[in-house]
Amino acid sequence: PMSRQATPKPEPRSALSRQVTPRVPTNTWRRSISEQSAVSAASSFFGSPKVARSPLDELKRTVQGLLNKVCPENVGTIAQKIGAVEICDPQQLEAVIELVFKKALAEPHYCETYADLVFALRSAFPEFPSPEGPKPITFRSSVLNICQNEFEELIVSLEPTAAEKAHYSEEEFDLCRKRRKDRMLANMKFIGHLYLRQLLSAKVIGSVSRELVHLDQASEMPEEHALECACELLNAIGFTLEHVPAGQVVIEQVCGRLLELKGKKLADGRSAYCKRVQFVIQDVLDTRAAGWSKVQFRSSAKTKEEIRQEQSRDLTAKGSGAELLPGAEVVVAGQRPNYLSTRALGA
Repeated sequence: PMSRQATPKPEPRSALSRQVTPRVPTNTWRRSISEQSAVSAASSFFGSPKVARSPLDELKRTVQGLLNKVCPENVGTIAQKIGAVEICDPQQLEAVIELVFKKALAEPHYCETYADLVFALRSAFPEFPSPEGPKPITFRSSVLNICQNEFEELIVSLEPTAAEKAHYSEEEFDLCRKRRKDRMLANMKFIGHLYLRQLLSAKVIGSVSRELVHLDQASEMPEEHALECACELLNAIGFTLEHVPAGQVVIEQVCGRLLELKGKKLADGRSAYCKRVQFVIQDVLDTRAAGWSKVQFRSSAKTKEEIRQEQSRDLTAKGSGAELLPGAEVVVAGQRPNYLSTRALGA
């Protein structure tokens, strides 16, 4: 008889090993999809490295990254880094200024900081020959052109057109109207601070002020948002502009026109402008009567040193019994920055 080979007996399994069967993880495929989505999202956000960018796009990307880091403490350092960027043609020069304008209008809290940045960059870039005339294209002329374009674009009616009414709801219009108005006011504040830094002339500012209140079209009534823009501009430049011979005449004319419009009546006897606009106008007139000195709650960004100085003033005022409300301070509306106080006022 053939001998049989003994078959090895299977090893006994515990109850736990019999009940639990090892499986391949079921989330392997899902994880790979998730990782792919993350890579895809990152590529779409940062831009695919395979797509070549134009020199202008690279310039905008570099400058935008620097602008995102601006604050009152580092504006000098950021200005040096932006000034070190190579500018090869007028289109690139305007692109840099447009980016600064866009940031200033989107962040009015930092208007003064961005105006300081523009002032620091005023001589950082080269001039370029103009194809339209003998005068070269300079940083200052580009700032003037962009100011004009922004002004012409923003000073329009806030009311929707017939085409817009057909596509959007009233709530969407209200939001759009508010954003547009906020941008207008920020634009007035920004160009006012550019004037204080001698980047715009008194003639330009005077022309803007006259146009806002329709000084040369006395029979026409400006819209309410235009009057608010005029008041915002006067609050930003009033003290300095009134100390310039040409500016003093403009201030007299514009304030006289505002006073006239404030008391304007319609045919039915109602006021032409709402109470809010009348109060805004009266506030400007009162500020001027007080030598452009007023109490305000500071709304602009400050350096650490400015905060320390403000705390010292508050303590001094508290000790003398002239304590102000928390966050309030007495300011001179439209006064040049301290680092320009020694310059001539006839900019």
